[in-house]
Formats: sequence, structure tokens, C-alpha cells
Amino acid sequence: MIPDSLRDHLATQLDTSIEGCAAVSGGCIANGCRLETGQGSYFLKWGEENVARTFPGEAAGLDALRRAAESISVPDVVETEPPSDQRPGFLLLQWINAGRQGRRFWETFGRGLAEMHRSTEKQYGFDRSNYIGRLPQENDWEHDWITFFRKHRLEPQVERARADDRWEAEWDEYLDALFLNLSDLLPAQPPASILHGDLWKGNFMVTATGEPAVIDPATYYGHREADLAMTELFGGFDTRFYDAYNEAWPVEDGYETRRDVYNLYHLINHLNHFGESYAGSVRKTLSALATV
Repeated sequence: MIPDSLRDHLATQLDTSIEGCAAVSGGCIANGCRLETGQGSYFLKWGEENVARTFPGEAAGLDALRRAAESISVPDVVETEPPSDQRPGFLLLQWINAGRQGRRFWETFGRGLAEMHRSTEKQYGFDRSNYIGRLPQENDWEHDWITFFRKHRLEPQVERARADDRWEAEWDEYLDALFLNLSDLLPAQPPASILHGDLWKGNFMVTATGEPAVIDPATYYGHREADLAMTELFGGFDTRFYDAYNEAWPVEDGYETRRDVYNLYHLINHLNHFGESYAGSVRKTLSALATV
């Protein structure tokens, strides 16, 4: 399964034998497996340049989240390298054994996310751009959150949808109205919290000890509610998670509207990834926000 050239390279880098590579489920971008070696198990992703270009940003995000998280596990980055003439690029991570949810899993997860969000920067962005799925995500630093979210989140996704002929002309009126009202809908200077950036149900797991862990981030510093909004987009998070988060750090009034603004970014991103199946959701959200 794993290319021989990559197997040989990893054996040299790890100074151990490579005993096997068992496929794992999930993910639609990179190849992935549980790498069995003479010194234990790792999680390995690999791919050619169009895939491997996502690995450095993911690695940087994991490192940043791990420094900020206290009650949530984040896998260690062992090594990442770009493709060479002989082998594909790869990202090698700590293997986290999966288990069943502990009795206080959701409470731990909610409080842990609030604790993680307490780790802040002075500006919005990240020290490198990264990827949201397979598409670029700009993270240039900005002092104003509204500027950041419009310039580096909504506008690039809209531009890509236009270029790929997935943007409908009738949406322009709604988008113009939203941009005019954005300063009334979003705070200009919320705490710049570290964010997972792509926190849906497929990007958390339960460890062998029943605790939460997060994977596959699109990390940056921004308004913490953007992470919470994403957890609601596709469901899968228990009410105990939100109760615990709000007990640790309550969200402010008006969150429901801001949630829809933040999730518009992800809906257009999904439109760009998967096509017209998301057009109805984009249209509905845009039209609703235009009249707020």
C-alpha cells in the first residue's frame, strides 16, 4: 500500500523497521494509514505535490493547538517532508488509540475548547497560510476582525466560486447587502483566540481513555464563535458540550446571527469542493443574512 520509496525513507528517518501500513477510514484528500514500526505505531499521510502542500500548514496548526490545549488531546507531529524525485511527500503523526466516550466526555470537550480559546494573539490570522480541505486558506495578519473575515475568508471563496462558475448572479445583491451590514453583525475587536478552524464531527475523536482529541485542523487566530458555529453546521455535538462551553466562557447575545455569517464561509467552501448540492444552502443563508 505504502510506496516502497517512502517505506525505505521512513525506515531510515525513524531508524527502525517498517512492519506494515494498515488503511484507516476517513479523509478524502491524502492517502492515510496506521504505520506499524519496530518502535510503535504512527499515523501516516502521504501524497504528491497537490496533496502534500497541505501538510506543512496542518503540522503548524497541530503544534499551535497542542501548546494551547489542556484538556483536549492533539497528536504530536513527528515529521513532515515535501515530495522528492524519489517519493511522495508525507506527514507523520503520533498514533492516538480510539476508545469509547467517558461519562464526562462532552463536558470535558466543551470546557477544554473554552480553555483552548483563552490562548490568544494580538491580531487575527496565523503565521502561515494553510488549507481548508484541499483549498487555500489565507491567514495574513489583520488588526480588525471584520476586515480579516471579509478579506481572507468570504471574498476568496466567493472569487473561487465565480471562477468555477458556481456562483449565481442573483446572489450578488444578497452579498452586497451582507458586506454593507457586516460591521453591524460582527464585532471588530473580539479576543483573537486560537481556533481549530474546521471543527466538525469528523475532526474530533475519542481516545482510548475516553477523552476528546482533535485532528485535521485549519488553524488560525480569530473570533472563538467561528469554531462553535462550525460544530453546529453538520451536527454531532451533544448539548452537554455547549452547556459546558458556555459555563466556562459564555457566548454573547446575537450569536445565532454571527453563527450563520461564520458558517457561510464553510458553505461556500463546500460549494467550491462539491458543487451544486450546496447551492441551496448558500442561497438560503445569504438571503437570510441580507435581511438581518
